[in-house]
Amino acid sequence: MKSNGISSKFDANVLVNGSMGEDRVNNPDIELSVVVPVFNEYENITPLIDEILAALRGKVAFEIIYVDDGSTDQTANVLKEKRTAVPELRVIRHVESCGQSLAVLTGVKQALGALVVTLDGDGQNDPADIPLLLARYRAEGHDDKLLVAGWRANRNDTKAKRIQSRIANRVRRALLNDETPDSGCGIKLFCRDDFLAFPRFNHMHRFLPALILRDGGRVCSVAVNHRPRLCGVSKYNMMNRLWVGIIDMMGLMWLQSRAKNPTIETGE
Repeated sequence: MKSNGISSKFDANVLVNGSMGEDRVNNPDIELSVVVPVFNEYENITPLIDEILAALRGKVAFEIIYVDDGSTDQTANVLKEKRTAVPELRVIRHVESCGQSLAVLTGVKQALGALVVTLDGDGQNDPADIPLLLARYRAEGHDDKLLVAGWRANRNDTKAKRIQSRIANRVRRALLNDETPDSGCGIKLFCRDDFLAFPRFNHMHRFLPALILRDGGRVCSVAVNHRPRLCGVSKYNMMNRLWVGIIDMMGLMWLQSRAKNPTIETGE
């Protein structure tokens, strides 16, 4: 995913399957929406969709929402072709690139399922882990806000990228106390309504554990598979992974300091 979107683009137009779309309401026939944001990932689209289908068909009522964040390669064409063969697939396209956070937000707003799971579009997240996250969510119950976050216990990245991520995770945990070992893991499962209640800002997708805790919810982490990128190139580097993240964390610390979650008195 492209990472340099700015907050002023959070009002960008989107095309939904070729026409302007509106926010959706939950469909009781669909339990789970799989949201996949992509920017210039055409080589990874078909294998990842096939893996999602293999992981979920016959196990849960689901849909797949791909959000094309203004790609300039063959992403739009591949998605258009794939949509004709996969009835579960819906495609949303940003007219211009707005960054991964807005792509995720667009997908969640359009989701028909009450539950949403996000996947990175580069193929490094394993769709076979989705049932594990869903089972954990169901086991924990539905009485309060819950985020089930993937944890890449054994990462398949370059040494430099692993070092960058380790530093970023340590800094983030120290500043935000977000109760998760791997906030940057792209595979996460949550309630759609909980996500839409979060304050919106650029790069918010990196801080979902802290945001759910700020709203009085809980986070649980599940060890997931992590695979090497086979095609395409990463859209992140040391600058936009750590230094920009520190600025975002300062803003999130401000939000945390002003959060209040009232306890509602029951009875007459």
